[in-house]
Amino acid sequence: MPKSLVGSAFDPGRRGLKALAAAGALALLAAAFFAWQSTPVPEPVPVTSAITSAPVEGYLVVAVSGKVHQPGLVKLAPGARVADALAAAGGPLPEADLSTLNLARKVTDGELIVVGQPSGDVGQVGKVNLNTATLAQLDSLPGVGPVLAQRIIDYRAKNGGFRDVADLRRVDGIGEETYAKLKDLVVIG
Repeated sequence: MPKSLVGSAFDPGRRGLKALAAAGALALLAAAFFAWQSTPVPEPVPVTSAITSAPVEGYLVVAVSGKVHQPGLVKLAPGARVADALAAAGGPLPEADLSTLNLARKVTDGELIVVGQPSGDVGQVGKVNLNTATLAQLDSLPGVGPVLAQRIIDYRAKNGGFRDVADLRRVDGIGEETYAKLKDLVVIG
């Protein structure tokens, strides 16, 4: 304590200083305990195993490709998330980069989830590959929301993929203005 405060009204004395230190330590311990208690605990979501048959009523069928142990179609309960689809596909390979995936996002029936490959991974960094992009990747494009992203995925599934970027014009809801915004941001792979 500075000598100018010793003996003044602000001087708690030796006993007071020890009491303040003890109270501060107790407050720090209490704060640490409450912070530890409030940490969220992850809860596993039930997942079904991989399948190769047609969709079953009441389930979602999602295609999982890329760096997973068992790529292919997986059958999931309604409300399933991307993490559930990965688990149903045997989990990601050790070298898979999951940073581009939102593991908490709910999946939609007929969706393609590409694991371990950045958006547009065809040698043109930053561009979205129309034939492998997930719903979330398509949704991130300007002028494309979740409904239009799903229409792009549906068109891809129905027609065996896109053969040219200009095929985007055939997707219901993509007019010339939207196509002009997208044509330089997407690729075919």
